Amino acid sequence: MQAGTDTGVTTPAPHSQARNESRGMWLGLVGVAVFSLTLPFTRIAVAELNPAFVAFGRAVVAGLCSLVLLAWVRAPRPDARQLRGLIITALGVVVGFPLFSSIAMRHVPAAHGAVVVGLLPLATALFGALRFGERPSGGFWLAALAGSGIVIAFALREGGGSFQPADFALFAAVVTAAMGYAEGGRLAQTMGGQNVIAWALVVSLPVMVPVSVWLGWQYGITASAPAWLAFAYVSLFSMFIGFFFWYKGLALGGIARVGQVQLLQPFMSLLGAAVIAGEALDASNLLFALAVIAVVAVGRRMAVRR
Repeated sequence: MQAGTDTGVTTPAPHSQARNESRGMWLGLVGVAVFSLTLPFTRIAVAELNPAFVAFGRAVVAGLCSLVLLAWVRAPRPDARQLRGLIITALGVVVGFPLFSSIAMRHVPAAHGAVVVGLLPLATALFGALRFGERPSGGFWLAALAGSGIVIAFALREGGGSFQPADFALFAAVVTAAMGYAEGGRLAQTMGGQNVIAWALVVSLPVMVPVSVWLGWQYGITASAPAWLAFAYVSLFSMFIGFFFWYKGLALGGIARVGQVQLLQPFMSLLGAAVIAGEALDASNLLFALAVIAVVAVGRRMAVRR
């Protein structure tokens, strides 16, 4: 560390800052790699298990792990204001995205979902702007409209000129995830990213446990080993461990810089769908994914005044 001005504020030395940014990029990449396999593994799980059970059951597993983690690190309890933010975060990333994406994966390939969900980085930035009073530039709004137009064109093309019910579920998944990312990102500034996801999961447990038990009893939990292994992945990695790398990377390297790594997620998901779920790599899917990523990359560079 080097001395700051007369105010007593210290700033990181340039080499220390560069090292943190580099480490943050790598940690962010690990987090994105973990998240990129969520759709392929979800598709495998919901092929034999009820989609709602997969969505809520994975939150129960991750929530129980969170209880152990919070007790181990002796995390302070959130105050009333933080609790409200945690509820919003949970509605987005613990309930909304898992539920809507699980429903969608029953009806469309993971590769299809990867293209639509590729709009998530821009949606997160948009939600943050609307939620926290930021003022996006005209260029940002144009990029948002262009990205949405590409995704809509893709969905219409895949659906033979009309939207499939799964497309609406995917759109809902993107909106709810963006809400949860934006709110959780704000909370992480004061609570720490690890505590944010852990408390969001714990807050949701009183609802998730009875609902999961009822769904398991109602629809059964008989499934093959691959389906349960896929369920284990989305429970432990997608819902829990992946957030540790992601939030830590954002904290070290900065949200704007490390957030760019998320642009690789659609391609990783397409590759994961081919390797894990046995889906064919479609050239048109890759082209649409590239178009979405290009627009998102441009949009994230546009000014957003605070």
